Amino acid sequence: MTPSALAVLTVLTVLAAFTAPASAQDARPTSVTPLRTVQSFDAIADPQERSRALFVEAGRVIQSPRCVNCHPSGDRPLQGQGVQTRLHIPNVTRGADGKGVPALRCSSCHQVKNNDASGVPGHALWHVAPREMAWQNLSLGEICEQIKDPARNGRRTLAQIHEHMAHDTLVGWAWMPGAHREPAPGTQAQFGELVDAWIRTGAFCPAK
Repeated sequence: MTPSALAVLTVLTVLAAFTAPASAQDARPTSVTPLRTVQSFDAIADPQERSRALFVEAGRVIQSPRCVNCHPSGDRPLQGQGVQTRLHIPNVTRGADGKGVPALRCSSCHQVKNNDASGVPGHALWHVAPREMAWQNLSLGEICEQIKDPARNGRRTLAQIHEHMAHDTLVGWAWMPGAHREPAPGTQAQFGELVDAWIRTGAFCPAK
């Protein structure tokens, strides 16, 4: 076995120790927490307040571990959720393109789809969000302002933000995380509807 192959095997072994489900029962996705429908906000007469309330509901997805773990404030992504949240093991860093450094690329372990045997998550576009898109340790109001700021959202318009949230398959991974991970609340379609309604009501942000 070549040194490079041995290195990858070692990394996969370590990942399996930290991510593999303890049993077949653990491997089943946990139940999804529901999201409120857009229509449930119709009773809020003030459009600005309705807009803020819609974003707060969408924020339940945005601030879930499935999203925040890949929007870290530092150069290392996070793993786990709740009290089990930790820096990524092994010690990977974002690198110049958000996909790792030459010695340890994200794709060394994260393949094009979830690996049910090892518990390692996967997607063809797996990467860490750019530094300017960090959500870790920010309030929901701060995240909202960041999402609207072209200098910090990848030069996206609000229409493009909606398209990204509602249809991007990497975002969609949050509802199909595999192994023992808790999915993001609701569904991607419901999340997209909330984001769309937030934009249509003026894209107002909750207080910071």
